[in-house]
Amino acid sequence: MATPRLISSVLVLATLTTLGACSSGGLSPTGGEPRVTGVAGGDGAVPQTGPGESSSGGPTTAALTPEAYKSELESRKKAMTDAITALAGARGLKALDQRVGRAEEELAGAADALSALTPPEAVRAQHETYVTSLRDVATELGATSGKVGAHDLCTSSAVLADLGDKLDALDEAGKALQSAGDYPADVVSVKAGKRQSRRLSNGSFIRRSTLNGRSSLEIDNGGTLDAVVTVVKGKSKVFSVYVRKKAKFKVKGVRDGSYKIYFTHGADWDGKNKAFTRNCSFERFEKTVKFKTTFTATQILWHDWRITLHSISGGNVRTSEVDPDDFPG
Repeated sequence: MATPRLISSVLVLATLTTLGACSSGGLSPTGGEPRVTGVAGGDGAVPQTGPGESSSGGPTTAALTPEAYKSELESRKKAMTDAITALAGARGLKALDQRVGRAEEELAGAADALSALTPPEAVRAQHETYVTSLRDVATELGATSGKVGAHDLCTSSAVLADLGDKLDALDEAGKALQSAGDYPADVVSVKAGKRQSRRLSNGSFIRRSTLNGRSSLEIDNGGTLDAVVTVVKGKSKVFSVYVRKKAKFKVKGVRDGSYKIYFTHGADWDGKNKAFTRNCSFERFEKTVKFKTTFTATQILWHDWRITLHSISGGNVRTSEVDPDDFPG
């Protein structure tokens, strides 16, 4: 029964306070619920702010001098600039994932530290915009990390394009703070490109060694994404060829030997880095493909192979995923 007694005491307190207000002012409520404002047990007066105190009763923080503020910015600039530059230079999905995480950590930490400062009054607005932009990029990097892990984004250029608007805003905020008093806030050292959808023509060779054999390899890409097929003999890459989605291509002149066949699917082919920038996957055929030419007294026999890069009924060769860093690009 303890709870009902507590509720009753609160109701009585509210009623008494309301009645007191009515008797002193000669007014009575015209409807609705009686409400009480102020601090329980107090006299209702607003506390006065003393010297060196905020309205909440705590001490105010003195604004930093321009020199001290510059020092605070400088102490964090290099780590942020280096993290963003390293992200832009990442090669391989593992390195990219790690550098996205590092950049997120650096920018979020800097935003937390800088938000606790009281900058010179003349640049308070620029400071707040800068801190907000740092937080925005850090938050976006957190989401980007998941996209890299899911292989939705596969290269640094794709990550930068995904961050484009937020990075541009941070760059502008840094420039505004810098121009307001030569403050070191220009941490964006890279330029984010736009999202692209580059493709090669069907059957374009990305890499090719001598093809003067008798055999052929027909590639059927019935999937929804373009693909690049890389054929390896021993430790040497023999050729890599681009096959568009819903298309076929036959590589002629394959020489005798045992070959391993790898393939990657994706969108937006980056010719410089020889990789798809988005929606990438990496696989290989588990079975080694053998090409052999046989000469008899009356004829020449050789092997031709046909592979499909999508699941088909009656398929007789399994594929398995490949670590992106182990893929023979």
